[in-house]
Formats: sequence, C-alpha cells, structure tokens
Amino acid sequence: MAASGVEEDRPWQSYNTVYTNAKAGMEGVDKERVQKIVYEMSKGSKYFENEQRKESTINQKIEQLHSCYLKLTENDISHFQMLADTRVLELEAMRDLSKLWLHVDMDAFYAAVETLENPSLRDKPLAVGSMSMICTANYEARRYGVRAAMPGFIARKLCPSLVFVPTNLKKYSHYSDLTRKVFSKYDSNFVAASLDEAYLDITRICIDQEKSGEEIAQQLRTGIFEATGLTCSAGVAPNRLLAKVCSDINKPNGQFVLPSDREAVMTFISSLPIRKISGIGKVTEQVLRHALGIQTCEEMLRKRAFIFALFSSRSADFFLSVGLGIGATNTPSWRPRKSISTERTFSTTTDEAMIYQKLANVAETLSSDMQEDGLCGRTLTLKLKTASFEVRTRALSLQRYIFSKDDILAHAYKLLKAELPVSLRLIGLRMSHLNEVKLAAADPMQKTLSSYMISDGISAKDAPSSTCGDVREDFHKDDPGVAFPIENEDSFLSDTYINEMECLSDLADQSDLDISSKNLILCDASESLQNLQSGHSMEQLKKNELPVNEEINVLGAKDTVLSEMDGQPFWIDDSRCSFCGFELPPSFFIERQEHLDYHLAEVLQKEESQHVLAQRTPPKHRPKRTKESGRKKHKSSLREVKHIPIDFFFAKEKQ
Repeated sequence: MAASGVEEDRPWQSYNTVYTNAKAGMEGVDKERVQKIVYEMSKGSKYFENEQRKESTINQKIEQLHSCYLKLTENDISHFQMLADTRVLELEAMRDLSKLWLHVDMDAFYAAVETLENPSLRDKPLAVGSMSMICTANYEARRYGVRAAMPGFIARKLCPSLVFVPTNLKKYSHYSDLTRKVFSKYDSNFVAASLDEAYLDITRICIDQEKSGEEIAQQLRTGIFEATGLTCSAGVAPNRLLAKVCSDINKPNGQFVLPSDREAVMTFISSLPIRKISGIGKVTEQVLRHALGIQTCEEMLRKRAFIFALFSSRSADFFLSVGLGIGATNTPSWRPRKSISTERTFSTTTDEAMIYQKLANVAETLSSDMQEDGLCGRTLTLKLKTASFEVRTRALSLQRYIFSKDDILAHAYKLLKAELPVSLRLIGLRMSHLNEVKLAAADPMQKTLSSYMISDGISAKDAPSSTCGDVREDFHKDDPGVAFPIENEDSFLSDTYINEMECLSDLADQSDLDISSKNLILCDASESLQNLQSGHSMEQLKKNELPVNEEINVLGAKDTVLSEMDGQPFWIDDSRCSFCGFELPPSFFIERQEHLDYHLAEVLQKEESQHVLAQRTPPKHRPKRTKESGRKKHKSSLREVKHIPIDFFFAKEKQ
C-alpha cells in the first residue's frame, strides 16, 4: 500500500521513457528530474496516450509471462534445465577466440561536425535537430539529460541554454566518407553500421604489422583524427557483440580492449547490465527484469531453464549467447540492396492539400535517391503514421519498373486517396523488388494475355474483346502500369501483424542500434507469424494447447488473433520460401518481409484477374453459384475456373 501511495504521488516514476536511459555522457544525470519533466511535458498529448497504450500492452505480456513462470513445476524446470544445459554446451563449442574485432564509434558525430565547422559552438550545450525532434546532442547537453530521439521542446525545458542547429546530412555524409577511407586501410570488408560507426576485423592486420589490438585501435583513432579533425571511441574484443559494448566504456575519445580469453570474457560479462547489450532495448529489459528478475548477463545464464521454457528458441539462443559472451565473428557477406525508402515527420495535419504536398516531397526524394543509385522498382509501399501514432502500410505491385517522381507520385496518391480523410504526422514511401535501370529496360513486363495474342500471330489491335483485353484496358486507361492495386484490408502486411511490429519498434528504434542487431531482434515477430502460418492451428492457439516452451513469445505475437493464412507464402524450415524455394536466413528480416510481400501481391493479382475472368466467362462454362456468400466463399469459387484454357477465348476468332 505504501508503494502504491508513492506511485500516486510520483506518477512519473512509472512512466518508462527512452529518454532517461543511461548513455555515454549521462552518468551523473538526475534521472528523476528528467523523468518528471518528460512526464509533465508529455502528459495529455497523443504521444503520451500512445505510450500508455504500449505500456499497458507490455505489462499484460509481462503478467502473462510471469504467470507461466509461476506455473512451471519442478519436473518442468528439471526438463528445461537439461535442455538448456545441452544447448549451453553446444554454444560453448562454437566459441571462437581466434578473431579480433574492433568497433569504432564517432563521438556525438553530428554535433562534433557542427562544432568543427563553427568553433563558437565549442563548450556550449548543443543539439542537432529542431524543436520537434533531436538527432544528436553533444556531451555538454547530455549532462542535463538531453539526448537523441528527444523532442526539442522537452530538451529546451531540461536545458534552457540549449543551442539548436539544423541537420545537414550532406555534410555528415562527407565526413563519414572520410572516416570510411581510414577504415578501409585496416579492413577492406569493414561493416558500416551507420554513418558514424563500423565493425572491423583487425585479426589479419595485427598479424601483418605484429601489433596488438590496443595498438591498432590507437593507430586507427589517430588516423581518423588526422583525416577529419573528429574524435572517436573504440572497443576491441573477440567478437562483434562484445566489441560494441567495449567501445562505449571509455567514451568520449577513448578505447577499451577485452582480452581474447574465456575467463576474461566471462568475468567481463558477468556483472554487465543487460541493457548494455546491443539488441536488448527498453521492452526486453522490462520483460526480463519484471517477469524473471533478470538484470545482469550472469543472471540470464543462471536462469537459463526458465528462459528455455518461456521464450522462443531464437530468443533463448540469443539470451544464452549473451550470458556466455558469445557473438558473431564472421564477416557478413555482401548482399544486394532489397529496398530503398524515405519518410518525413511533420506537424499533425488533416489538410489534404498539405498532405499531398508532403507526399510529393517524399516521392521526389525517393526518386532522386533511386536515380542516384541507378535503381528502379516494382513494388511501392506507402507508410502513414496518424495523429494517434497508429502506423498503417499500404502497397501495390506494378507491371513495370519505375523510378521517376511522376510515376511514384501517381501510384502513391492512389494508395493515399483510399485513406483520406485522415490526420497524419508522418508519410513514408518504400520501393522494393529493385533492379538496375539498364537491366530493367531490357526486362519484359509481366506477361498479360495481350502478349500471348501477339506471340500467336494475333495483334493486340485485332484481338477480340476478351476478358484480359478488358482488364488491361480498364486498369491502364486511367493509371498505366498499375496491375491490381492492393488497398485497405488487402495490404501486404496484415494490420494485426503491423500492430505487433509496433510493439517491436521499442527494441529497434534506438539511435545506437546497428542494423544487424535490429534484424536479430525483429526476426522473433517473423517467427511468431510463421508459427501461426505453418506450425500450429488457430484452434490450438485459442485453446492454449501449445507446448510449455511455445506457450508465450517475449512480445506476445503468438496470442494475437490472426486471420487464416491458407494459400499464402510462408517459410519452410524457417529459411525456404514455400512458393518459389528461395532461401533467406531468419536474420534477413526486412528482405524476408519484402519477399513475402511480392508473393502476396501475386496472389492478390491472380485473385483479382480471376474475379474479372469469372464475370466474363460464358454461362455454360461458369461455375454454379451457391447460396452462401461472403468474401472467402467468393474467392474459393473463383479458383475453380483456373483450368479454363486460354485458347477458349479465341475460338471464335480462329473460326
């Protein structure tokens, strides 16, 4: 009761925000003061309401997980302890201490660049961004609790003397290129995680130059300072996961080296707070702390039986690897770009003219980026964030590759029009299924019946007024190049799945999280969706008839009621596409999502074309109607006409 009274007197203490988490330069911050100001400044806003909804959802998941935790019997615990011990031995056998990885992270990169070009800003609290949102804050500003991803008006309240500088990505990209030239001297295959950080395998150069990892790190940092005038911090460790943790220890302008020794690694990892691990964000930290009482990496390993019992196999493997200090040591192989996107956040508006202008600006930026990279694409996805922070995505598949602003805008507007009227605060566009412009020019369009007519010696002009001719004419009359747009409930991603992904955004939307870590975290939601598609029936899920270790997922995606996925693509053995056999590893989350998007677009195209085909099929060949109606029944009946040969439609013409 006393605790409850304190909570009522200080409601901000239960308001978990990303703004008060420890970050380099924020060690001495009065966290309660920051939390109180953030709470008071946010209270009553749409953002605040959305955060409360998400917090409520997370708390439900935690309660559900804790309930399962309490229900485990001694036999259950003994069983999962045995499984976990076996898995620990397997992971231990995979430990590789032969490599040396260096993680380099520029110090307050955007702010440092601005200070370098304008020395009058030195020693002043500085934020790069605007009153709406901050991209970076320098170390002087961080002492007040100001940090990246914080609204500028809250930052100004925390630090009245804060100086704002607008972002200049062109400038930051220039300095990033200079740093990468230095990186390439040490590892030509370095992994760039963002503009201001990278992973380098320095194993070979240490041997070639007969130097230690510490010496190479110092040498590299000196080279970056000489090339750019900027400082950076570095971490050296046997794998990438630990190297990233090490680079944060002596920030700014410092370095830390972890010996390639198992005992040293286990000692280092044992007392490390779980939030220090790249890949464990605010949500996962809350789940582990409140449901299982896990706060350090050592506790994660000690409670491995419960982790094995309550989490998915992928999550359990990740958590156990963290507890053992085991991370990736191989250099990721190069893979072609799968998508390109851009988005803009703005003040909430319902003005359709303004919304259309924002869409035009985003389309222009996307087109410019695609032309700069020599790319064109065939699947366009529109992303909208409403005033209440609800995220919607709508997509369509095109018959031809496009890259021009006019083409992108025409198709994007068609998707947007179906959502109006709406109050928006963000618009984004993504183009996927990319190709190089030169290759795409020679690549034929998706085949239509018209192409078959021409190939059989019948010109499109002389062809009879057949089903496909009408389909092509109907769609191309007002919107050439569009093939069966996907709108509203026929979106590529189910709305329920999108909502689950919103819960995951807290794990991945941190400014200091590298792309590979984001993919690793997000893949759990993909696994949950796949379990629904191929592993367990909806009845099993509704009746909670799953095995204990599958009863709950860390983010609760398994207990979400999804529609049946009959006839839709899924991943066989968690790696191979059920439609085309193409293989993609689970960590390639974005690529897997786009791959399934493509097949879903094909399915919807096919159903739409069959719909028109059925309407124009002569009565004697048309399947009999049943009294039952409804969308699913209608689609299933349409599938029955798939066997009608194409020659049937041209029988009269041939006669």
